[in-house]
Amino acid sequence: MKVLFTFGGLPHYYNPILNRLNRVVGVDIHVLVPKGKSDVLGKGVHQSTSGIEFTVHYLDEYKAYYGKNYFRGFIPFLKKEKPDIIVTGWPYVLGFILHPGTVLFFLRTKIKVILKEIPFQVPHFHTLRVFYKHGYFFTESDDSSAKIPKPRFYIYAFNALLRKMYYNRMDAFVNYVEEAYDIIGSYGIPREKIFITYNSPDTDVLNAINDKIALQEPILPPNPQRLIHIGRLVYWKRVDLLLQATALLKRETPDIESVIIGDGPEKDSLRQLASTLGIETNVRFIGSVYDAETIGKYLKASAVYVLAGMGGLSINEAMCFGKPVVCSVCDGTEKKLVRENVNGRYFQPGNEKDL
Repeated sequence: MKVLFTFGGLPHYYNPILNRLNRVVGVDIHVLVPKGKSDVLGKGVHQSTSGIEFTVHYLDEYKAYYGKNYFRGFIPFLKKEKPDIIVTGWPYVLGFILHPGTVLFFLRTKIKVILKEIPFQVPHFHTLRVFYKHGYFFTESDDSSAKIPKPRFYIYAFNALLRKMYYNRMDAFVNYVEEAYDIIGSYGIPREKIFITYNSPDTDVLNAINDKIALQEPILPPNPQRLIHIGRLVYWKRVDLLLQATALLKRETPDIESVIIGDGPEKDSLRQLASTLGIETNVRFIGSVYDAETIGKYLKASAVYVLAGMGGLSINEAMCFGKPVVCSVCDGTEKKLVRENVNGRYFQPGNEKDL
């Protein structure tokens, strides 16, 4: 069975899972990505081809007439490669209902199409107005929770109808939270087409690394008051909230330390915030680290993993290295992993005092 994934790039955290799928007997994994850099990926997302065991294909990307990215020569490519299944996502999924050549091709083919989506970013079809009035919106560098001006609501309503069209074109859906049954189901999709695949890295790999580094020298001097955060420095990760909490903690615990691993558009403003709060000596900005063993060493040298905003994969990573997790409302991963007062704690969203 030949399975083709369409991505805007090759994020390093996808590769171990795709490798593992590729090892399944009878499964041949292929990935199609744009040539060069694509704006489909968020700022600061690290891409890597290191250690991949699946096949990667490259096509030019362009802006289609409807204003979103698509692959040039996609249909000739499919005719040549002949996949059995395509796993796609935003924005490429729009081509399956708006690109005339693609629409005609799939009227004549037996290729199945699966949509891979993050459902908590999708409004329930019947509560669209409430979602867009009070929902949380992701941006890279500023407060994204502002209300949408009234005229724009109709744009989002149109988008919801468009989503209903391409949802009903799909053969199946994969999502990592059970809420998908209700959200995607509100667009007229039967439950048997929706499959839940929980959000996780390859934890067998991480557990093996944990065993390997257990007897190695620590990467940082001992400090039982050390917190750690791993992730891109974008607004919706809310690292600013962690810095504010660190400043509050410093009043009672002068030795408090927060280790920040990651890079992104918020880096300079976060450094400035640390200075303003007077906690420069209590915060270590490590920068980007993508090697799992090095990340594991930083986690082993810390006491608590803190996820102040959105995220999910890092919760699994922290637990593989024995860390309790403090978090709030994330991407749904936390609901399956973090048990209050057992292996972590929850705090009120956006509340640095509660954090």
